[in-house]
Amino acid sequence: MADPPIRDPFAALRAATSARIGLGRAGQGLPTAAMLAFQRDHALACDAVHAVLDVETLVAGLGEDTIVVDSAAPDRATYLRRPDLGRRPATGVTLQSGCSVDLAIVVTDGLSATAINVNAVPLVSALRPLLKGWRIAPIALVRQGRVAIGDPIGAALGAAAVLVLIGERPGLAAADGIGAYLTWNPVSGRRDNERNCVSNIRDGGLAPGLAARNIAWLLAEARRLEQTGVALKNRFDGQSALGHGS
Repeated sequence: MADPPIRDPFAALRAATSARIGLGRAGQGLPTAAMLAFQRDHALACDAVHAVLDVETLVAGLGEDTIVVDSAAPDRATYLRRPDLGRRPATGVTLQSGCSVDLAIVVTDGLSATAINVNAVPLVSALRPLLKGWRIAPIALVRQGRVAIGDPIGAALGAAAVLVLIGERPGLAAADGIGAYLTWNPVSGRRDNERNCVSNIRDGGLAPGLAARNIAWLLAEARRLEQTGVALKNRFDGQSALGHGS
């Protein structure tokens, strides 16, 4: 009589998450398939950290008035060793919108240019129709940027708020996630507790369309309160109207 099939107690959990759960073992190590999958995802994460922005394609998708800016980090190796250089534009960069605007949008590679190359245009395309009535500066596309580079850029553009879309640190489950950081009254020296963040924006995470609605809701609330960060709680439930000022 054949033995009954062994029930996999982790099957339901694996179906609900991309995390590595119940991989099994082969002797003292992982099964071959699990090990190969781990090595593949590790390679994708490493590639994302060292990837290069596809500037031409991004400008075509974000708009021909997109401004391309370099941070003070002269190359990728320096950028990875010196986070401070990624927080400010290169010397001599001049940004002027010509008048005050409600919002500056900064798109930057961060630690995953792959994320920006894949997901930035769909996210911005979903967001723009939700911001009717907002005066928006030309998008700034930044090479070798960190989150805080949005502050001097937003200030130079005369923006009441800045939205930084940045490639998030890759993990072994995803290498293409975008983080969206919102700061009211951007000026150099803003702290992390003065920002709001919507993270893991990607197919397989928070879909760009839903993320855009969340960001628009936060922007409307930021304009109503004239604050971001710990003073602005993200109570977007996925069904809420976009709120005040949208």
